[in-house]
Amino acid sequence: MQPKDTFFSPKKTINCRGELLDLTLPKVMGIVNITPDSFFDGGKYTNNEVLISQIDNMLHNGCHILDIGAYSSRPGAKDVSQHEELKRLTSALNIIRKKHPKAIISVDTFRAQVAHTVVKDFEVDIINDISAGELDPDMFRIVSELKVPYVMMHMQGTPDTMQNNPRYTNVVKDIIMYFSKKINELKLLGVNDVIIDPGFGFGKTLDHNYQLLKHLNDFKILEMPILVGVSRKSMICKVLEINPDEALNGTTVINTLALQAGANILRVHDVKQASETIKLLDKYNQAQIDNWYN
Repeated sequence: MQPKDTFFSPKKTINCRGELLDLTLPKVMGIVNITPDSFFDGGKYTNNEVLISQIDNMLHNGCHILDIGAYSSRPGAKDVSQHEELKRLTSALNIIRKKHPKAIISVDTFRAQVAHTVVKDFEVDIINDISAGELDPDMFRIVSELKVPYVMMHMQGTPDTMQNNPRYTNVVKDIIMYFSKKINELKLLGVNDVIIDPGFGFGKTLDHNYQLLKHLNDFKILEMPILVGVSRKSMICKVLEINPDEALNGTTVINTLALQAGANILRVHDVKQASETIKLLDKYNQAQIDNWYN
């Protein structure tokens, strides 16, 4: 499956509270996990002063979207009740909205009621759902009512089961077909601002992850913006035999490959480095080739 850019081109804008976010030049989504147990930054931002300092740094270094998560989806993480998730989000969003009222905020949740509350109470701009509506059948209806952009990620199984021997007939084709069905469901509900995330590390083996990366360009057939989240993940650490603290360089390499294959949004822990990667690659793409042989 090798679609050509001339025929398949993802949407280049999403509507965030009446303002169009232009994705012609890829954007950076900064990860802010307000959880005690996320795989890389768990427990770092439970203090309000540290949280706002991190937000300030991210925005200063080129973050376009703040992605706030209060439920860890790493394998083996403890379940968090809806009440606790909302409590964490309410505390963080109160602080962020007071300091940065115009910041574009995404909330990482698979619960429809949580999505409804954060959009209505804190004018959250984007809902980022790791389950593409699988973990809460009411999510698509709520997103339709809220009229906010919706990131839907592919995950085989649940966070507890996703790495228990994931299998596909053809990982690229299977996930493209999965998204095609979901996009049609959302369009019927009037949801047009959809962003797809192949879900690196979520119900995929190491080889599955690299097959998806190598064929990321094929996802343009869906004509939706593509989000890639590989930041410090095991697909990097396992190959290099390192831990997440050492995986910044590997993350930059994989992000560069993803951008070359058509990624529109990079979801990262390290905003400055991702922003620099986008700027350098943009300059490279603009470079003219002289006819040196004439």
